[in-house]
Amino acid sequence: MDEGFVTLTIPRKKRVALIAHDSKKQALVDWCAQHETVLQRHGLCGTGTTARLISEATGLMVKGFLSGPLGGDQQIGAKIAEGLIDLVIFFCDPLTAQPHDPDVKALLRIGQVYDIPIATNRATADFLVASPWMELPYDHQVQDFQQAHLRSVGVKD
Repeated sequence: MDEGFVTLTIPRKKRVALIAHDSKKQALVDWCAQHETVLQRHGLCGTGTTARLISEATGLMVKGFLSGPLGGDQQIGAKIAEGLIDLVIFFCDPLTAQPHDPDVKALLRIGQVYDIPIATNRATADFLVASPWMELPYDHQVQDFQQAHLRSVGVKD
């Protein structure tokens, strides 16, 4: 194990965030319906309208946060930083400008910082849910940001 890193475990029962830009919401709803048997074994959450649409169409229990432009992306990013979200499925529309693009970039960045799987399109989402890791615990190495901060301000271990 490298110094400065900690091992985090993504549990067997994943906590999955489901997000979609407006033009991709129906595609994500359809994808969730297709993968309902896998998704129902995990904890689901999502941004406002997306969570509601998925729940209504599939019967899956999806905890709703605020709408993305109203802070939902940031709420999900905070849950990632708290270790409360393990995987993100985010059907992005790369061809349409998003008024809350800085929030989206911040969400994707925090997911990368904490080394969690993020699918931004259907093909990647398919690969994730078909992976054997979807049903198993997964240990991964993440930089120990607290220790790095303490060292940066001169506090010794």
